[in-house]
Amino acid sequence: MAETSGPAIRAFFDDATNTVSYLVWDPASLEGAVIDPVLDWDNRGGTADTGGADAILRAAEAEGVRLAWVLETHVHADHLTAAPYIKARSGARIGIGEHIRDVQAIFRPVFDAADLAPDGGDFDRLFADGDRFPLGGLTVEVLHVPGHTPACIAYRIGDAAFVGDTLFMPDYGTARCDFPGGDARMLWRSIRRLLDLPPATRIFTAHDYKAPGREHFAWESTVAEQRARNPHVKDGVTEDEFVAMREAKDAKLAPPVLLLPSIQVNMRAGRFPPAESNGVRYMKIPVVLRGGLHGQ
Repeated sequence: MAETSGPAIRAFFDDATNTVSYLVWDPASLEGAVIDPVLDWDNRGGTADTGGADAILRAAEAEGVRLAWVLETHVHADHLTAAPYIKARSGARIGIGEHIRDVQAIFRPVFDAADLAPDGGDFDRLFADGDRFPLGGLTVEVLHVPGHTPACIAYRIGDAAFVGDTLFMPDYGTARCDFPGGDARMLWRSIRRLLDLPPATRIFTAHDYKAPGREHFAWESTVAEQRARNPHVKDGVTEDEFVAMREAKDAKLAPPVLLLPSIQVNMRAGRFPPAESNGVRYMKIPVVLRGGLHGQ
């Protein structure tokens, strides 16, 4: 079957976390994937729901799409993934970049996650840079784009690239690099790799926060638009200028609100920590005592 120019795409915006999830499929075979699905999480009450994921599943059913994959661009720090729910409902396999092992090695001791296997754990497939796999008659190419986290990858499918948190809209900029394992210089080089793709390549981001002056949320741009307008990485900006800017901005950023629950769930491919002896599952919150509190 001849490969078409690109996939059919439907975007789903989660207002609570400013996250964009995607239903992507081959129009010829109707085989599809979900990229970066969000689990509805109430951090105040410790309750989870599947409204957002169900909307994606209903859309797939309406389009006649058979889901083969749930694809994560990285271990997200600002929302919990709905990947295992979609897998249970559709039979889709969960994939992420192979450097998830590095992220797990960083956070396993932080959360004392003894249940976390050292080989990637709950993910069905770990992708290496340059891997290619079919999505119906289309080919998905994996690009390792570290910097925001060590495990970030982008999925290039025909004329579309799903870049996770690596790039935002051309009027907004780029991702933070201050998480453990992040690196601004590495992010610059990853972004330049993306911006070396053909100018008409469509760029789909995982978040949008509405740049000042823009009244609507947006998540699609092109390589050409990014190179012309993105204030952080447009043509003419040097690597050293970017690194200085990014590190200065990151030094002033607060941790994401859902950082602690997100990391410990997402590094397990969406599986919650195992239940304690009373049958209840608990999130762990590492505590740092400062000043006079150390004597408690």
